[in-house]
Amino acid sequence: MLTLDQLRAKVEANEVDTVVTAFTDHYGRVHGKRFDAEHFVEHTHDHGTHGCDYLLTVDMEMEPVPGYRYANWELGYGDFHMVPDLSTLRIASWLDSTALVLCDLHGPHDHELVPVAPRSILKRQLARAADLGYAAKAASELEYYLYEDSYRDAAERRYADLRPTGWYIEDYHLLQGSREEHYNQRVRRHLAASGIPVENSKGEWGRGQHEMNIAYADVLTMADRHTVMKLAMKEIADRLGTSVTFMAKPDAAEAGSSCHVHLSLWSGDEAAFPGDIRVGPVSGSDAFRWFLGGWISHVEELMAFFAPTINSYKRYQDGSWAPTRIAWSYDNRTAGFRVVGHDESLRIECRIPGADCEPLSHVRRSARRRNGRRAQRDRATADLRRRRLPSPGAPPRGTNTPRGHGRLCEQRFRGRCVRPRRARALRPLLPHGATRVRQRRDRLGEMALLRTDLRRNA
Repeated sequence: MLTLDQLRAKVEANEVDTVVTAFTDHYGRVHGKRFDAEHFVEHTHDHGTHGCDYLLTVDMEMEPVPGYRYANWELGYGDFHMVPDLSTLRIASWLDSTALVLCDLHGPHDHELVPVAPRSILKRQLARAADLGYAAKAASELEYYLYEDSYRDAAERRYADLRPTGWYIEDYHLLQGSREEHYNQRVRRHLAASGIPVENSKGEWGRGQHEMNIAYADVLTMADRHTVMKLAMKEIADRLGTSVTFMAKPDAAEAGSSCHVHLSLWSGDEAAFPGDIRVGPVSGSDAFRWFLGGWISHVEELMAFFAPTINSYKRYQDGSWAPTRIAWSYDNRTAGFRVVGHDESLRIECRIPGADCEPLSHVRRSARRRNGRRAQRDRATADLRRRRLPSPGAPPRGTNTPRGHGRLCEQRFRGRCVRPRRARALRPLLPHGATRVRQRRDRLGEMALLRTDLRRNA
């Protein structure tokens, strides 16, 4: 990471000539501007810059979507103020002579956080958790497919007959992994040099599929790192003449790609989940069982964040390593909520999100669950407390899918995943009618993988 003084010194030494100011939209795509480095250290770091507010209302094709109260044609699509968060300033080592900083979005007149911006919502939830004495730590496991085709070649061929870098299932396979180190080793090296500590990478179950794991951190830091990681991985692949995709289901014949999130609550320096209350095979605290129960009870309305595109839902198929039922279990990879670890390492791994989830949106939803005390006040969670936490799921005979308390989604969608009746639980968290717009976003299609899925998610 860089301080402003360190950046200024690098600019004076001609080591840095460009500074990228960046923020995410609701699909996790990174937008922003490239500044002359001298201008940034003299002006932009303090005064910020502006961007068009329509960027928080666009679809996957970058077309403005009608129906948003925050920004629309009637209001004229004005500006928001991009304010650099200098705690995120870093060298973008995969780019030439470039630094990068993430920005908060502020209103141009009131200078308050834009309420519907992903980072704003996460910050608001973290502040609420802090008021109740809790912090949260998280880590993401991000899966992706690597192809020998460049992005341009893939687009010109309309995404037909893409060649994955692997030709057999390579889960944990070192030989096949070595063949793909020309990319994965560069990613690990550049992430580490850009202030993102990497734990490891490994082959995954699909052909050409891998997983990148970065170190556990507080939730905001983790979400920021995840955002920068995905941007870096795409740009590194582009420079190598290859391509990487974080689509949830890029190939109907292959395993989908997920973003498993490990999360735990902390009170000061003490982990809040350990305890002596028996919950199935787990010994945990009240905070643990209320947290888990609250998260489970609100899965339905959270699916628009866990699975933001039509393609996202095509990943949820029985026997495919993707969870299909709302269930929890200890160290069971077929459950949507896998509890792992013990004592201070006791944590919840949510296996529901796909690799296409927007990191700030996904973790901010988790922030709602982080709040153990809030869960006590949540009516649905209070009901779970009276009934006690649902029993851990166990696979029915002959399957690898646990019995659950409802399906995540059907094999064939005909309606919205978030129903208006259930969406009421999100209204205190999402201002300006964002819940209604999220419902509108997913008019779900057939389970068959369509060419338009590949084009939209390129």
